[in-house]
Amino acid sequence: MPELPELVKALLGPTAYPETPGQIELVQTQMSFVFLTDEYVYKVKKPVDLGYLDYTTLDKRLFFCQQEIKLNRRLCPEVYLDVVPITTGNGKISIGGQGKTIEYAVKMRRLPREVMLDVLLGKNQVSGEMMTGIARKLAEFHRKAESSAEISAFGKLDAITVNTDENFTQTEKYLSTTISKKKYGRIKDYTDNFTRENAPLFRKRLEEGRIRDCHGDLHAAHICFSDGICIYDCIEFNDRFRYCDIASEIAFLAMDLDHYGRADLSHHLVSAYVDESRDEGLLKLLDFYKCYRAYVRGKVESFKLDDPYISGAEKRHLLDVASSYFDLAHAYTRSRPLLLITTGLAGTGKTALSQALAKRLGATVISSDVTRKNLAGIPLAEHHFEEFDSGIYSAAFSRLTYDRIFAGAKRILGEGGSVILDACFIKADERRKAKRLAGEANAAFFIMECTLDEPLVRQRLTKRLEEGSVSDGRWEVYQEQKRHFEPVVEVPSPNYVIIDTSQPVDEAAKKVLDKLD
Repeated sequence: MPELPELVKALLGPTAYPETPGQIELVQTQMSFVFLTDEYVYKVKKPVDLGYLDYTTLDKRLFFCQQEIKLNRRLCPEVYLDVVPITTGNGKISIGGQGKTIEYAVKMRRLPREVMLDVLLGKNQVSGEMMTGIARKLAEFHRKAESSAEISAFGKLDAITVNTDENFTQTEKYLSTTISKKKYGRIKDYTDNFTRENAPLFRKRLEEGRIRDCHGDLHAAHICFSDGICIYDCIEFNDRFRYCDIASEIAFLAMDLDHYGRADLSHHLVSAYVDESRDEGLLKLLDFYKCYRAYVRGKVESFKLDDPYISGAEKRHLLDVASSYFDLAHAYTRSRPLLLITTGLAGTGKTALSQALAKRLGATVISSDVTRKNLAGIPLAEHHFEEFDSGIYSAAFSRLTYDRIFAGAKRILGEGGSVILDACFIKADERRKAKRLAGEANAAFFIMECTLDEPLVRQRLTKRLEEGSVSDGRWEVYQEQKRHFEPVVEVPSPNYVIIDTSQPVDEAAKKVLDKLD
């Protein structure tokens, strides 16, 4: 990695700050150096020209610092404090000190990381009620957001195609790196066809005044549940990325929730927003804008691969993240929903693979383990060990469990959403019922069988019981399931894949997606 600039090195020392913080953490983005202190955050813009932004002069960086304060106070006024100068004098670089101004920083109050939406999602601590709160705040914001002839022009079809065409042009260099040529072509064809065939719909949005000065970068990492709901870090560097249809803005957050594997919360957000805003027309554009926003995220993550300050390990991670967004963009181009079911014995990795696929397919995962315990009134973290085919694992209770997950899948498929049923499905009759359900919903149907060498299964089951899990699977259950497992013969080869889950879960997910394609 290249050596950090002298200014950045100086700001890693506590004496550079007026409040003399006890600890300083540096976080880098492609366009900024961000310094986290005990109470405050200082963001310094990098002197870069990335095509879509230009921070190459001190005057430009000052202007965009001022814009960042002004625009973000719309949704998070208590956090954005001021633009502060960074000076040099007497051989010392400091914030707000004496001497010549050599740089500027945006000063913000530091928000608690533990209540950021992305963190809460990782801990499974996000509820539908929280989505309703976000939807209400956004609906109010959009009602008041500025609109004008200049802003509305960005809702015209030619302006939209400029943005989509730019996406494809700017990602050509990443073909076969973060996105395959096949998926690139399919997404481009879908985008071009949709805009061509839905010109009247885009005109109607324009006439209804749906094009507003929005946030522009509305994803989970920019939402904090601290003293209410703070939505921060909007785009200040390029107006055209904020000037958009509010449907595109809602689609952005809905897509991001899908990418976290929480399509259920995504559906709740959209439903709550439509109820609050009475904007039912956005539903017709939702998948188009989800596709566009997922593609933008894949593109931006790909751009980061070119940053000389990013380490090799970070770049390997970015490759996976970028490809996952492109996979999600591709999933939105499907003409009909998907019902994917897992099959396999306890401990073979069905749940982990289902969750990894959900993030790349925008699908809702319905777990038989979770459903079974909810039906029995047993806390999810509490183990309930019973003999095979008895108690809550009896044939009758399993029938009740499968009926419930089928009912959930039917509802979501009926609304146009895709579903992954995470269950053992060791009986052919249960798999045939799932296949019939897919046919009734006009959904594509696919079976994914998870396998694993028995020594690894035993290790995983032991570790899972020690660490805590919703599943009550253990070695004795595995052995019984093995005796009762009925081989998959219900679907042709194109609709069925066997996956060895000893490989990293993201690699396994990509193999399933390749088969699906």
